[in-house]
Amino acid sequence: MQKEAQPKVLLYQSVGFLAIIVLSWLDELVNLRALIFEHNFYIADFQELILKMLFILAVWLLVGNATRRILEHVKYLEGFMKVCAWCRRIDYRGRWMPLEEFLQQGFDTPTSHGICKECLEIQKSILEAARQKEASLPSGNQQESTACPP
Repeated sequence: MQKEAQPKVLLYQSVGFLAIIVLSWLDELVNLRALIFEHNFYIADFQELILKMLFILAVWLLVGNATRRILEHVKYLEGFMKVCAWCRRIDYRGRWMPLEEFLQQGFDTPTSHGICKECLEIQKSILEAARQKEASLPSGNQQESTACPP
C-alpha cells in the first residue's frame, strides 16, 4: 500500500464522522427538520444531542481503530517478498531474478552451493536405487560409463 494512502483513508473517514457531528449540532441549533419539512415550534434538547455525539464518537473510535489495524496489516502483507511458485525466482525492484543474483544485488552477499540433509538423503536413495537396477541387469547389457563415480 502506498505510504500516502493510509493517512488519506483515515482522513476521509474522520471528515465523514466530523460531518455527521456537525450536522447533528446544526439540526439541534437551527432545527434543520423544520427548515426542510415544515416550520414548527422547536425547543433544542442538548442532552439528546450530547448523547448522539458520544455515540458517534464511540463508533468513530471503533471504526478508525479497525481501519488503522487493517491498513497496517495490508502494509505488512505487501512487504512480503514475492517468489515464483514454479521457478523460485524472486521479484526484486520489478525484476525477476534467481536467488543467488538477488542475494548479490540486494545484500551484497556472495553465494555458494551445498545440499541440505533431506535432499542428500533423497539423492542417496535415488543413487542406490539406480545402482541396484544397474546391478540387476545382465552383464552384457551394462554400458560403460564415462562419468566419474559418485
